[in-house]
Amino acid sequence: MAHEKTRYKAVIADQTYTIIGQESKQHMDMVTKLINEQLAELKELSPQLDNEQAAILLAVNAFSDQLKRQEKNLNLIKEVTELKQKMVRFTEMENRIKRIEAIENEARAVLKENGSDHEIKNHVEAQQILNEKRKGQIKQRSSN
Repeated sequence: MAHEKTRYKAVIADQTYTIIGQESKQHMDMVTKLINEQLAELKELSPQLDNEQAAILLAVNAFSDQLKRQEKNLNLIKEVTELKQKMVRFTEMENRIKRIEAIENEARAVLKENGSDHEIKNHVEAQQILNEKRKGQIKQRSSN
């Protein structure tokens, strides 16, 4: 949901800035707090920095972090896409296995009807048993 444009007064390094944007006051309060904390940290580490130099270093750090996050997000998006593709292949394999199991069960039922306790070795053999049954049914129909 887009917020309407609002004016926000941010006090950063004892200077007041009016920022116009769509972010909430809570969001801007947090941004301002983080900027002031990081500026204070930079000034503590390098007291010779003036506000402008500290602000530029802060911007460099922020953009560096943003780029790292974007790269991480792109990698996550790629991973999710690959996982979705694997899931599709997995589902296809699962369906194939179900079809094979159905063929094998049907073939076992045919063997049982014929009084055979023959153990089916694979789906190809199961398919052959079903094909033989169908051939038999076709022959019966054509002889009738």
